Amino acid sequence: MPATTSPRGTRRGSPQLRLRLGFLVIAIALSVFGARLVQLQGLDPNSYAQMATAENLRDVVLPAERGDILDRNGEPLADSVDGMMVIADPALTSEKAAALASFLYKKLDVDYASTLKKLRADSRFEYIARRVPSTIATEVLAEAKAHKFKGLSTLRDPVRDYPAGDVAANLVGFIGTDEPLAGFERTFDKSLSGKDGSSTYEVGGGNRIPLGESTVTKPRDGKDLKTTLDLDLQWYAQRVVRQAVEDSGAESGFAIVMDTRSGGLLAVADDPTYDANDPTASPKADLGSRALQDVYEPGSVEKVLTVSSLIDLGVISPRTKIAVPPQLRREDRPINDWFPHGDIRLTLAGVIAKSSNIGTVLAADKFKQGQLDAYLKKFGLGQRTNIGVRGETQGLLPDGSTWTHQMQDRIAFGQSVSVNGVQMAAAVNTIANGGVRISPSVIQGSATTDDGQSVGTDHATRERVVSAKAAHQTMLMMERVIDPEVGVAPGAAVPGYRVAGKTGTAQRVGAECGCYDGTDTVSFAGFAPADDPKFTIYVVVQNPSNGGGGGSVAGPAFSKIMSYALRRYGVPPTGTQPSRLPVEW
Repeated sequence: MPATTSPRGTRRGSPQLRLRLGFLVIAIALSVFGARLVQLQGLDPNSYAQMATAENLRDVVLPAERGDILDRNGEPLADSVDGMMVIADPALTSEKAAALASFLYKKLDVDYASTLKKLRADSRFEYIARRVPSTIATEVLAEAKAHKFKGLSTLRDPVRDYPAGDVAANLVGFIGTDEPLAGFERTFDKSLSGKDGSSTYEVGGGNRIPLGESTVTKPRDGKDLKTTLDLDLQWYAQRVVRQAVEDSGAESGFAIVMDTRSGGLLAVADDPTYDANDPTASPKADLGSRALQDVYEPGSVEKVLTVSSLIDLGVISPRTKIAVPPQLRREDRPINDWFPHGDIRLTLAGVIAKSSNIGTVLAADKFKQGQLDAYLKKFGLGQRTNIGVRGETQGLLPDGSTWTHQMQDRIAFGQSVSVNGVQMAAAVNTIANGGVRISPSVIQGSATTDDGQSVGTDHATRERVVSAKAAHQTMLMMERVIDPEVGVAPGAAVPGYRVAGKTGTAQRVGAECGCYDGTDTVSFAGFAPADDPKFTIYVVVQNPSNGGGGGSVAGPAFSKIMSYALRRYGVPPTGTQPSRLPVEW
């Protein structure tokens, strides 16, 4: 039988054909694998290595050390102490995740549900708790091992500490678990926090591979923030204010101590306050600084600004005679003094010494339209001090175009105008500083807030408000306020020193009724030594329930704080005689 042939004459099923077909298949396969090999080795040589290690790389934050917040002498108000972060490797913790989450909830007060999710995550690294004190973290790790829990470890993570507790807490603020929440901690966070670094390394079997992939970016520590505060003076002022609040049955109070020449604040003492190490233990209302955030009418302390402006204009002098009636009718409303009296004859010095509303209004009649408004603006009323404290109020000075005669009358003796404490302290300090207003500061040198504002003593401004002569004559009148024979605040005296001061008692506007509701703000502002001032101190107490006024409640607190400040800084008495200006005629 003849053999069958293909169209080209090749025998089907012959050994030669099968051999050729086999070579062809092998060649095609080799070309495919070769092309892939060229891609991997020639075009993308690192891809296999990256794929192999990606799942075994661990990224770890290297925390920057937060800058300290210091007092003027370098004493810490806030610093960082040894701490740790507790971390987990879910590849090792997932087996006993529920029991471990319960354990960590009890020991570290972390949320159970979120912790359980982390312990079961599809990763090799999870944060469980940040900024845990080293002693606690070490104990937790030891107990975890004793319970046969695997996969927990720790890394360095500094903890914020406030060694002075409640001292200056209302200014310093505090931080939460992950972010600053109040005070300087929040305002200057960018500068204080620095920048965290990172470390990336390769692990195998839960352990770091010594020669594996590793990269490190070092952290940049935060900058220290130096304040003008004096820790010891701040501590003492807070205790004095607390005692004044408690003794008078008041709602709250504060005291401000200002360096007369530099404008630096040596103390801003608030009460009630809180422990910055445990802020959640106190009401939210106590976490801010009332000295900067509360708005209130200053009352008769404002008279110092009124009379110094009149003297600067040359329309009146400390010896100007003023006939003061028992009541003054102004349009449809009467003006009364805080004390009952008949017709009395006072000098301007006597008006200040006795704190007569009627006498002040009669003197203020010598202002021309707009003059008092212009002076009060130069004293800084109605404007934020912008010292670097969040939530500072600007007070309220009504626009001059809206003033009526009645409004000017009230503003002249400290009503119908609102201030914050530091604002008013700086205004009174203008008299102590020879008529030149220096803007207050609470940061030593210079610092930049997170919103880009430069603050500090390097940026303090100076502006003449009244002449040196007007300031001196006002000081002489203020000395008579403390005189036990004629003044209303003998309790503000500091033995051995000349003291100039002024009381204040003002009705408060109730939040609910929008009217004067029978509560008061009592205060005392002054400086010493009167003829060569070193410190200006302003004490304010809100709503004392014992019926006391500025002289009996705030005056003694002023005396204690001023006495301490003068001794602490070694300020000697000037040895000169106090003012004997006549108060009556």
